[in-house]
Amino acid sequence: MQLFAPIALFVYNRPQHTERTIKFLQQNQLAAESRLFVFSDGFKSAEDQAKVMEVRELLKSIDGFKSVEIIERPENMGLANSVIAGVSRLVKDYQQVIVMEDDLITSPFTLTYFNEALSRYREEEKVMHIGAYMYPLKENNLPESFFYRAATSWGWATWDRAWQHFEPNIDTLMGQFDAKKKFDFSIEHKMNFWKQMQDFKNGKNNSWAIRWYASIFLKGGLTLNPSQSLVNNIGHDGTGIHSGINDIYNVIINPKPIQHFPTEIKENRAAYESIKSFLSTRKGSLWERIKRYVKQRLA
Repeated sequence: MQLFAPIALFVYNRPQHTERTIKFLQQNQLAAESRLFVFSDGFKSAEDQAKVMEVRELLKSIDGFKSVEIIERPENMGLANSVIAGVSRLVKDYQQVIVMEDDLITSPFTLTYFNEALSRYREEEKVMHIGAYMYPLKENNLPESFFYRAATSWGWATWDRAWQHFEPNIDTLMGQFDAKKKFDFSIEHKMNFWKQMQDFKNGKNNSWAIRWYASIFLKGGLTLNPSQSLVNNIGHDGTGIHSGINDIYNVIINPKPIQHFPTEIKENRAAYESIKSFLSTRKGSLWERIKRYVKQRLA
């Protein structure tokens, strides 16, 4: 009997987003065979308390899964600490985990993709992360799924054997980078991954995701990704912890199951170049950047 990976869902103070996320997860083909663990972080201010309690109330009525366990944190851990603790617990108990946050809508085949990939690459030490999100790439002749170096955080999965390499200490991570590694890590300086590392060190962000990607990169690991996204982030409306208001990363979810998985364990060069091209032009023209800035300021 196949054991499907447990789902870790991290929620805080957005009842409408959480409700949509759960609704789409319930519509997944493997929902009824999957265990759901919902980690509800404690409120960090009186202003957040009512919304946190509203989220916890709606969590009581979740059904459609093999089992549902709600973990209500008495104090505010913050997203990074909550994710690290929750993932560490589930990979210890189940040796694998699927990770979702409260602003992600999924395809009916997202859980299928995760579980097939987790099974297929379970013994492949170089494969460390399964991502479900992909940028809106212009390239349309890429394979259905491919290996790439960077780890996306909007819907992902991993194994205990890979998570053991997660290094939370930013100084330990940064000390292993030279100029060449910084260049490769940041997709030839087309993405601000190294700046995210510096910002974490300087207390300007509290990202678990950049430390996870750095841990994978330094181990020479790879991530599996779909060429057409199986999730979409609905949190870019100003309500998220790290999300501003923009539609740069908005995607149309792939309505079909992933049937092709790579057999060669190496980064797909065409996919890398396509992603690099997207990252180079993602912010648009100067006029488009000004309009987006004004929109964010007005909001």
